[in-house]
Amino acid sequence: MNRVSLVLSFLLAFVATWLAPGARARAVEPDVPDVAAEPTAAEPAPVSEAPRTETVCDDGQDNDGDTVYDCGDDDCKSERACEKGGPENTETTCHDWVDNDDDGYVDCDDFDCGSTTACKGSWDAGGGGASSGGGDDVRPGKGQSEADLIGKNGDNDGERDNIVCADGVDNDNDGRTDCDDLGCKLTSEVTVCQPGTNFRLSVVARVAQSYDVQEKKSNTEFDVLQLRALGEMPFIQNSFFLISARMEKTPRVVFAMFQVPLGKKGHYMNVNSGGGGLSLELVRSVHKRMLADPAFYVYNAFEQGNGAAVEFGGPIDKKGKYLYRTFLGGGSGRFAGNIGGTFFPDNNNNYTFSAGAQFWMNFVGYYNRWDTPFIYTPSPLAVALAVGGKYDQRSQERYPAANVQFIVRWRRLQFSAENYTKRELVFKNWQTAYNIQVGVLAISKRLMLAADFGQYLATDFEDPPDVLGYDLRRQLQELQYRVAAHVYLWRDVLFLTAIWRDRRVEPAAGDSGINVLQDMRLLMTYRW
Repeated sequence: MNRVSLVLSFLLAFVATWLAPGARARAVEPDVPDVAAEPTAAEPAPVSEAPRTETVCDDGQDNDGDTVYDCGDDDCKSERACEKGGPENTETTCHDWVDNDDDGYVDCDDFDCGSTTACKGSWDAGGGGASSGGGDDVRPGKGQSEADLIGKNGDNDGERDNIVCADGVDNDNDGRTDCDDLGCKLTSEVTVCQPGTNFRLSVVARVAQSYDVQEKKSNTEFDVLQLRALGEMPFIQNSFFLISARMEKTPRVVFAMFQVPLGKKGHYMNVNSGGGGLSLELVRSVHKRMLADPAFYVYNAFEQGNGAAVEFGGPIDKKGKYLYRTFLGGGSGRFAGNIGGTFFPDNNNNYTFSAGAQFWMNFVGYYNRWDTPFIYTPSPLAVALAVGGKYDQRSQERYPAANVQFIVRWRRLQFSAENYTKRELVFKNWQTAYNIQVGVLAISKRLMLAADFGQYLATDFEDPPDVLGYDLRRQLQELQYRVAAHVYLWRDVLFLTAIWRDRRVEPAAGDSGINVLQDMRLLMTYRW
């Protein structure tokens, strides 16, 4: 045996001795005199070795110390506790290591577990999402989505948007307030109740492909890109502003609102940019419009944008079935209610202002002015009526106006009818406009069809002006109808819209013939 072999043999023997049970401990113990030891407490019993297999398959413990526990351990595959069966959407079934619904996805890999606390990382496990914030822990069953639960399990389906989900009031009187309400927890529309901060950023984007039938011209454009910031701010009940990019003019804030509570019974005061009058369409975001854009003739002659406005409102009764709102606005925003700039048409410095009131009546169920008319899953019955009046002064006009809106939402049907009528005091004529909208959820979670029809009509001026100013030149009688199909590509967050419009407008002064506009548009809208 050579010297190298001797050295290696010696080292291996030394290591084996060092690693032998108790050898290392004995090696480092100092020598002590061989004297009688002091009396000591009884030594603890030796620790028993861990079992070689998982002994209990539903105790949440790693019994055999192999780093895998319960049904995740192969030792448990034949145990009754690990058998498949039932939905996979609760806190228990989403962390039991079992593919309960046998769809090939286990626990948090299963989309059904997406809203459970078990499947949220520690970064947002304490947030105000669908599984926290108190209230009932309700989960969708097999084949259901979260939207299927709204209006059920005692939910009155009256809170499903950011405004009423952050006002501190049980608006639909079902015993659940704000983020405890099913509509606030489970509606993708609501962002203030999602995990994380109570102040959220949101984006709505829309791409359009259009074809003008008369001009035989096509166009593709990114026609909407909106950034919204909304939610609770310190000492402010709810806030909202919308920055809409119109790069051919200027980026601008389109609508802003800062709302504070008055007392604890749901009354409020808000200051806004003056763009919200009586009509519903003007306060709806792009993704809440069944026909893509508001019907121009409904608000052109009746709604004006002020530079700023103050509003007071709240419930009239304890159940929140009847509500009121009053508002006072003044000034003239450059783009009809948008922040920034001043607009005085025709070099006329007459001060523009608006003052009015509106009463909202929920006869059956609950529906509010911020709700979306889109239906994604069948909804409970809601019947509402809004009646309002106001007085407006523009650069040339002074008029009282009345507005009536009637809404029915039932199962797969959404119906609304609106009428605006005014009496022009300066030039003495009557003007009225109406719009009827119908939407039908043809295929749940997949396809919604919509259509509208309406007109703007006016009598002749009894005392016509010498010169038609900016506002008066735009007030032309017209008739319009539109039809649309909305395809939900990803929940109700990403959808594709095909829309046809036929618009017929009377000729302006000095022109002849009816102006006909017919176009088709294909829109893709996304929000988060």
